[in-house]
Amino acid sequence: MTAPQGYSVGTLKDFVGHDFGASDPIIVDQIRINTFADVTGDHQWIHVDVAKARKHSPFGGPVAHGFLTLSLMAAAVASAGVVPPDARGVLNYGLEKVRFLAPVPAGATVRAHFKLADVETKGDDRQLLRVEASVAIDGSDKPALVGELLAMVIG
Repeated sequence: MTAPQGYSVGTLKDFVGHDFGASDPIIVDQIRINTFADVTGDHQWIHVDVAKARKHSPFGGPVAHGFLTLSLMAAAVASAGVVPPDARGVLNYGLEKVRFLAPVPAGATVRAHFKLADVETKGDDRQLLRVEASVAIDGSDKPALVGELLAMVIG
């Protein structure tokens, strides 16, 4: 999705309340889950042991790490058009109210949804965005996670 017409560093406050819709689809396959496990050292069987997860997991198979699902939002913010096209940079500033509501099964497709909730000026050429965010699993009524992203936009 692209940014709305007129959306820029100088007009951010005019777009408070704007729903940016969904990001590009992201496939959370077993390779991505295993790679995340290798990077973080979190090799719990519910994520990486496919045979054991199919037999013993309450989810019927392996699921993505919650923090893997959360990390997918960093790139999804850009694909949804939340970052103004004229921004010189954007920095992750933090998270608030994050809740993991449903597991993401290996092989699922997810999409992040974003709504600009607030913009706060933080000095020359810096604005803090508060973005309501959720990650939806295709085919599921319950989101995988919800929360607020904080992003510092540098104009």
